[in-house]
Amino acid sequence: MPGDSFGHSFRITTAGESHGPGNVVIVDGCPPGLPLAEEDLVEDLARRRPGQSRIVTPRNEPDAPEILSGVFEGKTTGTSIAILIRNVDQRARDYSDIRDKYRPGHADYTYDAKYGRRDYRGGGRASARETAVRVAAGVVAKRIIASAFGGRVVGYVRQVGDVVAEVPDPAAVTEEQVERLPDGAPNIVRCPDPARAAEMVALIEAVREARDSIGGVAEIVAAGVPAGLGEPVFDKLKADLAKALFSLPAVLGVEYGVGFGCARLRGSENNDLFRPAEAGGIAKREAADGAPPAGSHIVTGTNRHGGMLGGISSGMPIVLRAAVKPTSSLPRDQATVTTAGESTTIRTRGRHDPCLLPRFVPMAEAMVAIVLADHWLRWRASSGSGAG
Repeated sequence: MPGDSFGHSFRITTAGESHGPGNVVIVDGCPPGLPLAEEDLVEDLARRRPGQSRIVTPRNEPDAPEILSGVFEGKTTGTSIAILIRNVDQRARDYSDIRDKYRPGHADYTYDAKYGRRDYRGGGRASARETAVRVAAGVVAKRIIASAFGGRVVGYVRQVGDVVAEVPDPAAVTEEQVERLPDGAPNIVRCPDPARAAEMVALIEAVREARDSIGGVAEIVAAGVPAGLGEPVFDKLKADLAKALFSLPAVLGVEYGVGFGCARLRGSENNDLFRPAEAGGIAKREAADGAPPAGSHIVTGTNRHGGMLGGISSGMPIVLRAAVKPTSSLPRDQATVTTAGESTTIRTRGRHDPCLLPRFVPMAEAMVAIVLADHWLRWRASSGSGAG
């Protein structure tokens, strides 16, 4: 079947293209009684939307969500939730001269190889425009995990090019630090290290002036996740989180905890040693109705395992990183071929991000929250627990 759906107990299905009438998501599995209104979706959508600052694409989409079903009198009904986000500021003419050319770094050729035809306007289904409705679904997921076990997901930009932020305690980073600088000004690059944030902005502006783009790394932290979420073998929590992040456009690498750094360590250096939870340290979580009780009184002194052992959550913060490639659309001549296989050159017109990272953060948060909500509901169903 076409891969337009994701999840099991909490399942999303999306449809739409970059330059079509709009994008829609169907959310199945949301419990009834959860407060939800269109205005609740606006904040995260505003963090993803184009045109929000001088270092992102100037495409002017309001990203106004419309809840079509699944909510009555301000609360979810337990039935399918449908959310529509209309496209307003399309400029298909920007792509008319490349309809018969393959853009380097894009899915143009592979879509033709798979389907024999493609929507060349902004990449069609392959466009990051589709992620707007994922962010909307992510708001629903965030509400589920916050209500169920006090979970929260915060993402931020850890690296742009060779500029790397200093983040001593990823689990302590707040959304306020990500969205605002110490003086209250908008943190347009979404890096919680103000000094590095300024360097990142300068680098992004420099590559844009050079008609180029730059990649980087986003870090996503899920705190408050109880021990015990995740399935054995194929549906491990780490596997589903990796799939979720890899499903986002432009992601070329995913790691958690110490990640590829483990290749340099010995076992005695890599192991996180268990100890009892200490008063005044990581709070001991009392088992509540509908919450996995195991491990609530146990922590590790370090968190190189990134909050997952054997693919199951350990109760420590889940720490993930995604490597995001530079934007492929460049306003400079590049060698390519036509659909007939003839050599030519291409220069991408249109409005594109010189760096994808600032707008990638809410997308990554959404996908992590969707996985956690799904595994929470799967745990609840398999344990025979009540609504929680």
